[in-house]
Amino acid sequence: MGNRLTQIATRTGDAGTTGLGDNTRVSKDSLRVHAMGDVDELNSHIGVLLCEDLPADVRHLLVEIQHQLFNLGGELSIPGFELLKPEAVLALDEALATHNEALPRLQEFILPAGNRAASLAHVCRTVARRAERAVVALDKAETLKDTPRQYLNRLSDLMFVLARVLNRMNGGDDVYWKSERMARADAS
Repeated sequence: MGNRLTQIATRTGDAGTTGLGDNTRVSKDSLRVHAMGDVDELNSHIGVLLCEDLPADVRHLLVEIQHQLFNLGGELSIPGFELLKPEAVLALDEALATHNEALPRLQEFILPAGNRAASLAHVCRTVARRAERAVVALDKAETLKDTPRQYLNRLSDLMFVLARVLNRMNGGDDVYWKSERMARADAS
């Protein structure tokens, strides 16, 4: 891995390039930098979500996810390097199974709404999807391992499920989309 930062205002990026972990420099608008930025933004949004009152198991899970996203960012910053392990995807699968089991089946699409914690989880979900798209675009230009794409895909699903879990704190519920189909079914 490249040198750790000892100062922040290096001025080395003033010309529109940034250094990768392997000491190469790339344009700040490269696909790799976009993917790294989206993962960093996702991690920051999870940090905001962690400011909320959360169940202890959800808090622990989100902190672990932040560490794994940091691994993913490191992997993206060093072409050809692997930091995010397949076990991280399996951990998300297990969390999905656990949290899904406690939830009722969906009746209709839900809105990204509810209490503040659930709404922040929905923001994390959408940023995870964007990060996934950025990783897919990078993978078309440069071969990547499967784990980063799989991790972001599962993580976006998990953030949807966690939003549902968080909406149920203190007796809340999902906020369902009022579709025409549901309106007809309710009228019957």
